[in-house]
Amino acid sequence: MTTRNPILCAIDTPDSGAARALVAAVAPVVGGLKLGLEFFIANGPEAVRRVAGAAPLFLDLKLHDIPNTVAGAVRSVAPLAPLLLTVHCAGGAAMMKAAAEAAAGRMKIIGVTVLTSLDDADLAATGQNGPAQDQARRLAALAQEAGLDGIVCSPHEVAALRRDCGAGFLLVVPGIRPAGIEQADAARADDQKRVMTPRQALAAGADYLVVGRPISAAPDPAAAASAIQAEIAR
Repeated sequence: MTTRNPILCAIDTPDSGAARALVAAVAPVVGGLKLGLEFFIANGPEAVRRVAGAAPLFLDLKLHDIPNTVAGAVRSVAPLAPLLLTVHCAGGAAMMKAAAEAAAGRMKIIGVTVLTSLDDADLAATGQNGPAQDQARRLAALAQEAGLDGIVCSPHEVAALRRDCGAGFLLVVPGIRPAGIEQADAARADDQKRVMTPRQALAAGADYLVVGRPISAAPDPAAAASAIQAEIAR
């Protein structure tokens, strides 16, 4: 994984055959692979190992439980050697600290702030004080204080969080839509509400870009990934 190619391709399917085919197509042209809860639950850790192969792995499990349980889960996935592993910041400082200590430098623990499927109205409905950017900033500060290596945040919070957290704190950013994809089309295609183009997100301070359906749903996923990389390089 390098800043030259910050693209993490989201392999969002429970079908191991479909996952292997997508990985075979895109692995040479992306910076790493994201496998999440859907695939992990359906297929288990050994399938994660086989599908990811030697590619840098973003294991997006969004762990959220009591500190002891999360620490045990982190130790349990350590043999998969993920580059990044997610926990929910909403689990609290003690849980995040336990995760970071259990990782013991074997992987980077990344805290999920506010899901990109949520907007200010959604946060208010759950009893959280908005707007989303303020909540993300509160959780990011808590994550950094607890010893996490970085956070997941929407593109709309990147600039503020980069200012708050400094250059050494990783910002992993989903909700990426390549230039030319109309917002209305994107809204029909998926459930992410806070989105941005790859170049905009990197300019704002993102370290890694998580890109799913713009690659995986394309007629030629490898070509779509290459086009995003070309857009970044321009």
